[in-house]
Amino acid sequence: MHQIDVLEHPVFQDVIVLQNVLDELRHLSVAVHNRVRIMIEDKDRKFYVFSNEHHRNTYAEKIPSETPNDRNDRAIRIAARWYKEHIREQGHDIDVILLSDDKGNRAKAEEDGVMTSSVSHYVNALKEYPELIDRVAHLASASHHDGMPQIKYEDYMSRMQIAALTKIGQITQGTFNIASHNYLEGSIMGKVDGKDRVIYLLGRENMNRAVQGDVVAVKILPKEEWRKSPSVAVMEDDEEIDGDQETKGNGTTDAVNGHKEESNGDVELAEPTGKVVGIIRKSWRPYCGYVEKKTVRGASDSTTPQNVFFRAVDRRIPKIKFRTRQAHSLVGKRIIVAIDEWSKDSIHPIGHFVKILGEAGDASTETEILLLEHDVPYQEFTKQVLKDLPPEGESWTVKEEHLKGRRDLRNYNICSIDPPGCTDIDDALHAQKLPNGNIQVGVHIADVTHFVHPGMPMDKEAASRGTTVYLVDKRIDMLPGLLGTNLCSLRSNVERLAFSCIWEMTPDAEVISVEYTKSVIRSKHSFTYEEAQNRIDDPNMADELTQGVRLLNSLAKKLRKRRFDNGALTLASPEVRFSLERDSQDPVDVEMKELKETNALVEEFMLLANIYVAQKIYTKFPESSLLRNHRAPPDSNFDELKYALSQYGLELHHANSKEFAESLDKAVLDGDPYFNELVRCIATRCMMQAQYICSGMESESNFHHYGLATNIYTHFTSPIRRYSDVNVHRLLAAAINPGHGYGKELTDKASMKELCDVLNYRHRMAQQAARGSVELFTNRFFKNKIEQVEAYVIKVLKNGFAVLVPKYGIEGLVYASAGPKQESPFEYNAQTMSLENAQHNVKIRIFNRVIVQLTIEEIEEEGMRQKLKMSLVEPFIHGLSVPLKLNDASKEGKNSLVEARDMMELEEESLDKDEDRDTKRARIK
Repeated sequence: MHQIDVLEHPVFQDVIVLQNVLDELRHLSVAVHNRVRIMIEDKDRKFYVFSNEHHRNTYAEKIPSETPNDRNDRAIRIAARWYKEHIREQGHDIDVILLSDDKGNRAKAEEDGVMTSSVSHYVNALKEYPELIDRVAHLASASHHDGMPQIKYEDYMSRMQIAALTKIGQITQGTFNIASHNYLEGSIMGKVDGKDRVIYLLGRENMNRAVQGDVVAVKILPKEEWRKSPSVAVMEDDEEIDGDQETKGNGTTDAVNGHKEESNGDVELAEPTGKVVGIIRKSWRPYCGYVEKKTVRGASDSTTPQNVFFRAVDRRIPKIKFRTRQAHSLVGKRIIVAIDEWSKDSIHPIGHFVKILGEAGDASTETEILLLEHDVPYQEFTKQVLKDLPPEGESWTVKEEHLKGRRDLRNYNICSIDPPGCTDIDDALHAQKLPNGNIQVGVHIADVTHFVHPGMPMDKEAASRGTTVYLVDKRIDMLPGLLGTNLCSLRSNVERLAFSCIWEMTPDAEVISVEYTKSVIRSKHSFTYEEAQNRIDDPNMADELTQGVRLLNSLAKKLRKRRFDNGALTLASPEVRFSLERDSQDPVDVEMKELKETNALVEEFMLLANIYVAQKIYTKFPESSLLRNHRAPPDSNFDELKYALSQYGLELHHANSKEFAESLDKAVLDGDPYFNELVRCIATRCMMQAQYICSGMESESNFHHYGLATNIYTHFTSPIRRYSDVNVHRLLAAAINPGHGYGKELTDKASMKELCDVLNYRHRMAQQAARGSVELFTNRFFKNKIEQVEAYVIKVLKNGFAVLVPKYGIEGLVYASAGPKQESPFEYNAQTMSLENAQHNVKIRIFNRVIVQLTIEEIEEEGMRQKLKMSLVEPFIHGLSVPLKLNDASKEGKNSLVEARDMMELEEESLDKDEDRDTKRARIK
């Protein structure tokens, strides 16, 4: 459980894993259990499972009054003694060692004549592998607490206490999240007086050793202790507490707890607060980061064990203290460290070193960290998976045998419309007029399930990966490239297998009928969004394919209007596109993604297909359909936005999505064309996360998709890149074909619920990895640059505010002072949620336009962590910042690049002479 990082080293071979140990591990940690199973399945490792619970000589009958834990320990000792005797009886002179960190268990084993060792003692004997010593997890090691700031956390409640208080509503459970702007502000979504509400956990004591992602039990604090002010301070880094400082008294200073609540405010409008009283499930994992250089002591060639601090690249993870012999060699490296324990008298958790990833700043290392941090499976597909691919490889073609049971649509004017460079084309469309005046519309989706069958290794791998992950410079595929970018991709002028939804519609986009069928198609053209738009707009184009695209566009507009009339939301989330230098893959330009009419065209028909398929599969599989829902957000999510809009004389109604959509449409200011888009960006942050659900585990009222204003919805249209869609294809195939064979993978609602949980996790991690990739490339783009740009305030905090920069679609925090520890010229007004300076008559509140300066800040002297720093330029207040002078173009919104020659050489001087002219121009730009 705790020493898995040691056991994974190749030196460990000829290992016997007992069945009762493996069973217990499965209950304690699925992640560690899976890592052990991988070693067991690797024949070269020689890890063997012995079914001691089913062997007559090793089964341990429970003794009266014996605890389950004591019984399991005894079973382990019995099996070890039997194995020792069994091997000797076979004539082999081989020792059996019981490896255990349980001192009491080892003592009893020695009494039984079994050789035992702790992991630490065993590893110390492996002199040729000194790197293993650092990997050993040292639990309850007092030496780790030397010099560490002390704090006395509360003991966790017992499971029985938690269960009893949960029943009467004093305790609720939820997933613990740390605020991105303050590492001492946590929250969960839990029940307060029977309603779903955000509950805030403020300060170290109330967070009580919870780590980002843990499932925690939270006791609701009395209402007089609830948060009266809707905002707290910006505290991005754990700088005020380090390994050489100790807090006064019992460690409950403001610096340690990070929370000091004002007494003013209406209790009824306050936000619930609580404290963690138990960890239901830990989410501890290996973390990527670096060693703090200032905590490394002694000569550079010293190998004396010492305690050092580790900082994770994820700022929400607390500093971790670990003991190592190679401290000096770790400085400047990206490394992995795991948490071993977090005792109640230690301000920081204790951990151990796992491995070195590479040099800090190296592009491949930073990308690997991004994937590891978000648990993205990025290894090459195994040989076992690749064996499932068609043996013909790229020469595979549609044959006569494939046409059985399929509708032949190869003569239809079908086309695809995708972003530039898209190679994994999931969907294609067609439209044509019918003799009766109606219109036939088809959505054709790649038939991945023809190649990926339930239970095969490729299917298991796809289910585990869950989704394709899109980074700025690469893509981590869910399926092998032969399928994703070739045999399943609906490329033009090749025959492909598809699953089609075909509607008959009136010219007003009213659906008369719908048909679902497996098909074979031959796309006539692969359009980009821009190319399709040009076809629509060019009056000289009148071929059948163009007329079909125009028909689609006409119907899409009507479908879209009807959706919005029903209450569908139009929110906003800025996206950027980087232009990368061909060889180095460095970003040379960045621009906002432009959405065209044809983006909406494709979106409407994909939504329509997903809705109709959801309805169809639910009729056949009411207990086990895989659906996607989007819950209505709790009222409290809108409080801040409502108040901010009220300052401009605008109202926000959100009783249902239709009211909310109408309010957003009315949120406009004369003379400020960006205001409405900004409101929609902030409104996006009020929403709940959409998720996959199993229909049999939810009431029908929970099927509703708030954002799309539809009663039922699923994902059908992207099976190349989403496993949810693969599963829905199987459900639909069984629903339309009574003779279609299927197993319990489609009918077992418990298994479907488990799959939904995995897919929700993978989808969330993929989104975060994509955002992390954008942040990584943004930092690389702004390195050695200083730029002043227009920004808008989207959240106000006590000592700063968050802004959105429309030009680049990026967000950041701006301190209301020259630095995080310097005095601010602003006073925070909790009533108006604004920062105010009465002397200069300056007020900063949500929606204000400001000018900020963008630079890259190196954290620590080696640049071990970089972040985009935003400084306030306008409104300028003396002592807040030293602004660079804006030229006229900047003031008009045409932001200029400030060339800081003392920070970097001119790009022209460092250019490779062999570069082509266009690349050179792009880099100079």
